Formats: sequence, C-alpha cells, structure tokens
Amino acid sequence: MDTNVNRRKFLYTMGASSAAVAGFSASNADAAQGDAAIKVIGVSCSPRKGKTTAQALSVCLEAAKAVHPQQVNTELIELAELSIPGNLAAGIPLAPGEKDDFPAVAEKLSKPEVAAIVVGTPVYFANMSSLCKSFLDRCGMFRKDNFALSGKVGGVLAVGGARNGGQELTIQSVQAALLCQEMIVVGDGRPTAHFGATLWNNGDDDLSDDEFGLTTAKNLGRRVAEVALAHVVEVE
Repeated sequence: MDTNVNRRKFLYTMGASSAAVAGFSASNADAAQGDAAIKVIGVSCSPRKGKTTAQALSVCLEAAKAVHPQQVNTELIELAELSIPGNLAAGIPLAPGEKDDFPAVAEKLSKPEVAAIVVGTPVYFANMSSLCKSFLDRCGMFRKDNFALSGKVGGVLAVGGARNGGQELTIQSVQAALLCQEMIVVGDGRPTAHFGATLWNNGDDDLSDDEFGLTTAKNLGRRVAEVALAHVVEVE
C-alpha cells in the first residue's frame, strides 16, 4: 500500500475531514466537483427477501440519493437466497456441489465508484443475523486485497422485533467489523444523531408506523451521502 502523502493529498484529506465534521449539508453538496457520480450500496443481510430490512434500506438509499440526485447513485443488494458460505473465511473449502455467490457481491463493493456501503441486518438475540456474520467474515478478503474497502464510508441499519430490542448493540457489532476495514464509519445524522438506523418490525412486516425508526433510516442515508460527497471534494 502506498503510504506517501504529498501536500495536495494532505490538503484533500484535511478538507474532506473538516467538511464531514462540520456537517456537510445538502446545499453544500453542489460543491462536489466533476461529472463522476458516486454510488451508495445497501447490503441487506436478512434471510427474508424483500422484508423489513430491505424496506428500511430502500428508505435509507432514497434519502442518500436525495442529497444530490445527479451525483449519487444507489443500489440495493439482498443476500437472501444467495449462498455466502462463512466457512471459506476459515479456509474450509466448499462442500461438493455447494455454491458461493460472495465473489460477485465483493466485485460490486470494491469498485472505485462505490463511495459508501450501508449494511442492514435484522436483530437476533441483540446481535446480527448469521447471514450478516458470514458476509462480514468473508469481507476479510478485502484486508488481504490491499484493503479495498479502505476510505469508503460505512453505515449500519438494524431492524428489531421491539422498539428497544438490541438494535444499537447490533449496530456497534457490525461497525467494529467495518472499522477493521479502515472504512469511515458514521452514524445517523441530526437530529437523531446516534449509532445508526434503529427500526422496529411490529410483527406485521410493516415499518410505516415506526416514524422514529424511519427518521433514523433517512438521517443515516443523508449522512452517509453527505460524508461520501465531502470525501470526494478536491481542495485546490
């Protein structure tokens, strides 16, 4: 990995950090220079396709897009119905006939235009889903591949079966893995401004009544996009 830091790169980094700390607003987003768009990817780690975790991520991504519709592209990846064998992270080979869909997901996440990744997971016993753990374990390959996720913005969203059902504990657990990738980890933005998006599935697979949770999802999407855009603004 190139560790040389010239003056221009130093100013670029300091400028991006200052903008992020100050709170890069939607109006400031127009300061982003160049025609190249960034992408924000949401990864749903629920084994249930199209349910509340995916729904919450869709709300989050819509808010990210709204920060700068011409500059921000979004994509939702659902791991449900994909095979993400966690045993490969431990060097245990695939069983005969076992499928591995992780390489295709990893290829998307590592692309240079992907500036931010939001990981969404349901809450099981105050922690992430087994699918999410397998996904994060497999992401260990990025550390061997010159830290391919380094510098990307990371956010986390958790959906629990109760209003206070372990969402924040789950978010912090996922954030720990993202920090190990040298990602720029952010929480939801103001006015909620805590660890990330915390939503409540009331048992009907319907988030529409969870006004607070949906607000945190929107604030997370906005914050992720703001910091990602701030990070690409070049300081002349």
